[in-house]
Amino acid sequence: MASNTLTYRDHAAKARADADEATLDNVRERCLRAEAAWLDMAERQERVDAARAVREAPKTPQLVTEAG
Repeated sequence: MASNTLTYRDHAAKARADADEATLDNVRERCLRAEAAWLDMAERQERVDAARAVREAPKTPQLVTEAG
């Protein structure tokens, strides 16, 4: 789902922006952990989407040749 991936990446960008604006170390670290989690979810979704596309791709019939 491309929309899920985009949503996850949008959340990651927001978390990064929040981290950049944070004045407290613990808040900055929390935001950076959130960014990493959102990016991980986006990458996982991309792998799932790619695997699904391969699995659901139309199969082409294999040609059978006779030796002789």
